[in-house]
Amino acid sequence: MYSDNGGNHGTKLPEWAPRDGGAEYASRVMSGVRSSHDGMEAAAPGLDKQAQTKRRGLSIDEYVSGILSGDRTILSRAITLVESNSEAHFETARQVVKEILPRTGRSVRVGITGVPGAGKSTFIDALGTMLCGSGHKVAVLAVDPSSRVTKGSILGDKTRMENLSRHKNAFIRPSPSGGTLGGLTRKSRETMLLCEAAGHDVILVETVGVGQSEAAVRDMVDFFLLMVLTGAGDELQGIKKGVMELADAILVNKADGNNLLRASTTRAEYDRILHYLRPATEGWTTRAYTCSAAEGTGVRDIWDVVTDFMANVKSSGVCGERRRQQTLSWVYRMVEDYLKQKFYRSPAVARERNHIEGSVVSGKLSATEAASELIRLYEGL
Repeated sequence: MYSDNGGNHGTKLPEWAPRDGGAEYASRVMSGVRSSHDGMEAAAPGLDKQAQTKRRGLSIDEYVSGILSGDRTILSRAITLVESNSEAHFETARQVVKEILPRTGRSVRVGITGVPGAGKSTFIDALGTMLCGSGHKVAVLAVDPSSRVTKGSILGDKTRMENLSRHKNAFIRPSPSGGTLGGLTRKSRETMLLCEAAGHDVILVETVGVGQSEAAVRDMVDFFLLMVLTGAGDELQGIKKGVMELADAILVNKADGNNLLRASTTRAEYDRILHYLRPATEGWTTRAYTCSAAEGTGVRDIWDVVTDFMANVKSSGVCGERRRQQTLSWVYRMVEDYLKQKFYRSPAVARERNHIEGSVVSGKLSATEAASELIRLYEGL
């Protein structure tokens, strides 16, 4: 384990990891949100009530100028604003996103998914640190599964990206998924735009699990990377089958030590499978690769693949068309979300919902009849 001041406790640092020298590390650690994840401030512990003061709200101009100047504190507050479910914050968030929109769209957007244990966070730590060391500004949107008890993040990705979280060019934003399909937060797209406007030219979106629901990630990134395990059983292979068709590259991590030969064999197996699948991106051939995020080997090679991919899709026009379609998809997903929220907030639905649910559970109403009745109540028929 590395110490907080960058010291070495007997573990050899990979070649891409920052060494001692102050300037290589973020100089400040910001405290997390102490309240529930609703964008509202909580009082700091240990302070007298009379000494507690509510943080002053920022104006739209202050949000925008702070984001465009790369102010990490204001960027964090802006993300909390767009993640808020409070109607009081909606209009301000909408105006902020509108104002920064002309400064977005210039980053490389990479989605990273894979089964638990594939080493996604370790890989992102290695890749992000390497890119920061090369002059890039990297933003990581690490979407955690939500705890059913606290509704907060349960994986703690920021603590597992130790080298990257200390780099001055990195910005890591762990967000609880809130139970949304595929582990993707409802506001991840707005968060991505805010990070781009703040000057981050590489956006890494990490999400949990694999399956057809991960199409939500495909709909917001340029390059989609699937990380897999070596020697996975048939049941895991079946889970990955749907998401493999969405991947622009498949990465077999942990190709080191006694696992090196097995990783190479797994890579060859995936290459054979990919030969029979339609490529996820027109004009690009999806292939499998190996790396060892822990040792740093093969990480730069994967970034070279991403760079080649971006050059290919930009010159062919595929990237521009994909982003246009993603924007349209975003529009209708927000419409669907609005209609869903409006339905459940309907006074007529709220008034009869418990009674109708009870009738379904007791067998007096079928699910189809119950749905029709709820819709009738919503439409006021």
